[in-house]
Order: sequence, then structure tokens, then C-alpha cells
Amino acid sequence: MISDSTRAAFDREVAKYPPDQRQSAVMACLTIIQKEQGWVSRESENLVAEYLRMPPIAVHEVTTFYNMYNQQPVGKFKLNVCTNLPCQLRDGQKALHHLEHKLGISMGETTADGLFTLQQSECLGACADSPVMLVNDRTMCSFMSNDKLDQLIDGLKGASA
Repeated sequence: MISDSTRAAFDREVAKYPPDQRQSAVMACLTIIQKEQGWVSRESENLVAEYLRMPPIAVHEVTTFYNMYNQQPVGKFKLNVCTNLPCQLRDGQKALHHLEHKLGISMGETTADGLFTLQQSECLGACADSPVMLVNDRTMCSFMSNDKLDQLIDGLKGASA
């Protein structure tokens, strides 16, 4: 069931498009759901599909295509490390492995304390700044040497204490 406040937020997004193109608000509606719940469940996808009058599979395709939509609960800090070819050539994969070792988890996992989820990501559009990563889908971090990665993790741990 969609809450009144969620419905109002959906309504504001749908109003931006012609009536016959309400499905154009799918990404905005998924973002609203994720902001409220921290992730987008299949049930939430179905609610968005019903609201936008589109097939549930079409909403699911959007959710699974973009890294920014969490399909399961994630840690307080979601770390997406670019491992696309240009970044791999400039130590993107090494940065990911360094974080796996430092956090004691593998890519795709969340630390036991619920603080960090580590993911790989497709191109973040900053190839010249590699290795790059995105924190919580908002903050781009560039030139991430092992020292900078350690400082980032330690700083995030300290900020959450």
C-alpha cells in the first residue's frame, strides 16, 4: 500500500509529463521509494507499476539496470567502485580488492555491523580520475590510492560513531 505522502510525491512527479506518458516518472518514483525504505523490493516495484499503469516487468527492468537502486537492504555507506575497463587499467580492481580486505567482506556483501556495502559499478564517467568510486550514490571520490581508501573508511567509521 502506498502512503498518502508517497502518493503525493508520485503525483508531483507524474504531473511533469503529459498524461499519456506517466511511465516517464518511473525513475523518480523508484527513487522516492528507495529514499523512504532504503531499498526497492519487488512489492514496491509492483506498487510503482500499478500506480504508473505499466507492466511490473518494465519497472523491474529499470530497477535492475541502474546501480543506484538497491534491490536488497544495504549498509549505511554503499561503496560503488568502478571496475569498467578504463578504471581497471588504472587500478580500479585493485581498489576493490583493497576494500574487500580492509572491510573483511567480498564484493556484493555488507559488513556485519551494517555500516558498509561494497559493490562494483559500471562507468562513473571519471576515467581520467581512476580509480574512482561513488559513496551512497552521491559523493564521487577520485584517485583512490590505498591510503585514500583507508582514510575514507576510517573517516566514515568515525562519522557514524
